[in-house]
Amino acid sequence: MSSTSRVQLVPGFVLHQRPYRESSAVLEAFTSAHGRVGLVARGIRGSRSRQRSDLQLFRPLLLSWSARGELGTLTGVEADGAARKLTGRALFSAFYLNELLVRLLARQDPHPELYSRYRDDLQALAEGADIEPVLRIFEKCLLEETGYGLLLDHEVEQGAGVQPDRYYDYHLESGPVEVDGPDCRGFIIQGASLLAIAREELHEPRVLQDAKRLMRAALNLYLGGKPLKSRELFRSIGK
Repeated sequence: MSSTSRVQLVPGFVLHQRPYRESSAVLEAFTSAHGRVGLVARGIRGSRSRQRSDLQLFRPLLLSWSARGELGTLTGVEADGAARKLTGRALFSAFYLNELLVRLLARQDPHPELYSRYRDDLQALAEGADIEPVLRIFEKCLLEETGYGLLLDHEVEQGAGVQPDRYYDYHLESGPVEVDGPDCRGFIIQGASLLAIAREELHEPRVLQDAKRLMRAALNLYLGGKPLKSRELFRSIGK
């Protein structure tokens, strides 16, 4: 018989929740020390629940739970700060980050650096940061953390360094292959864009556009072609 593990007051965020039985919910949470965890929150949908108001999306929390298998039981929650004040495109962007984490992270696989970036990016979105660079760099880091990092500074066949004035056909599961020019067939990206993405310097419009093309193609591959609901939200507001 497996033993019960108990976790006390770990920093985390609720990414998603769904109803469970009459008054409970299953939470998907992202924590600093344990990665993504699934937790049953008993009775929180009842009118007398004290935890209901604390378990908001985008609010930093301290979570406690017990577990004997993959799915734990929430035993305590404390607010660890105010919920991020997100509206409009910033709110939809935060939903997008949450959906990516739920879809791509395995449970019980810690990613402390990714957790810190998620926390900081929520704050940046709440403070009115330029949304597109925030999303692209988060996507890049998520791919790296999940073992799907993109080779950006070396050509995959010969190992030569990427040159800013040359063009590359980007093979999503291996990396860039040099081609003769921008009119060649394939997923063509200029070396200058690849190097800027590697440095996470997404200031120029062309670089930002190339980063969006590349990250979207890579994510679609590893999401198995299954669409993201948060992208549909963006389309619904014409973004």
